[in-house]
Amino acid sequence: MEHVSGIGGYFFRAKNPETLLSWYRDVLGLDFGEHGLWQQQAGPTVFASFPADTDYFGPGDQQSMLNFRVPNLAAMLAQLRAANVDVDEEIQEMEGVGRFGWIRDPEGNRIELWEPATD
Repeated sequence: MEHVSGIGGYFFRAKNPETLLSWYRDVLGLDFGEHGLWQQQAGPTVFASFPADTDYFGPGDQQSMLNFRVPNLAAMLAQLRAANVDVDEEIQEMEGVGRFGWIRDPEGNRIELWEPATD
């Protein structure tokens, strides 16, 4: 049986696409080239669905949420605060899974940052 081998892209609407892509490149360090091609590091990816009325993505009508792996959550959040990014104060830890923090991009989309556990 054929099967998928990974996520090939994430496509989203933006009020100002070029400005938003620049923010993801300049602030989060996504090193993408022509056509948005980004060679990311190998690692775990979570694929999960949530109830339609979840507030996990934040208030509003946000239908999905990006989750980026980071090697050092505390350092990344400090760097983002210094860049005046909207950073949630809450940090959650799940034993055996890792630590989580949240930010918002310039268009108000909630983004999750995940420092995977190193067992």
